[in-house]
Amino acid sequence: MSTHHSVVGSKIKGLRETKNLSVEEIAERSGLSVEQIQSIENDQFLPSLGPLIKIARALGVRLGTFLDDSDELGPVVCRATERTGSISFSNDAVEARKNMEYHALAKQKAGRHMEPFVIDIHPSEEKNFKLSAHEGEEFIYVLAGKVEISYGKTAYTLGEGDSIFYDSIVEHHVHGANGQAAKILAVVYIPF
Repeated sequence: MSTHHSVVGSKIKGLRETKNLSVEEIAERSGLSVEQIQSIENDQFLPSLGPLIKIARALGVRLGTFLDDSDELGPVVCRATERTGSISFSNDAVEARKNMEYHALAKQKAGRHMEPFVIDIHPSEEKNFKLSAHEGEEFIYVLAGKVEISYGKTAYTLGEGDSIFYDSIVEHHVHGANGQAAKILAVVYIPF
């Protein structure tokens, strides 16, 4: 999967250079540290969506720009058989080998505000989840297994066929219930 990692880092770097912005400026705008941004650009790790959303904001682009292959204005049909190329995000910068595999479903759609993903949540022993918050909304539908969503001070457990819609500005984290594997459809809306 290293090819996907390298794409994201180099795209961010390329966009930043195209806009003549320094790493320091992006750090200031995004609230991330210079070290964090450098390690993302150099593909030492791929962060969770939170930092990527902040960098996208700082660059004035959609999150999808980092994940895109090409831009298309028409509808994008994503066949189950064609869902190739997943992206693994770590949920914490320190542990780059974390347990979520994202399959983007609308990579070719230009100018979109929604980011739909099928996410495979791998089993994990993790207990101390790092919550993240960003502007926008998220919709999650459980396709298989059981999922626990930490939202603010509350935890919600969802089974197959259950769904949840929430404001992303409240700190949240999605993970498999009891550390088990699960599969979800997640749609992230990021206002511009």
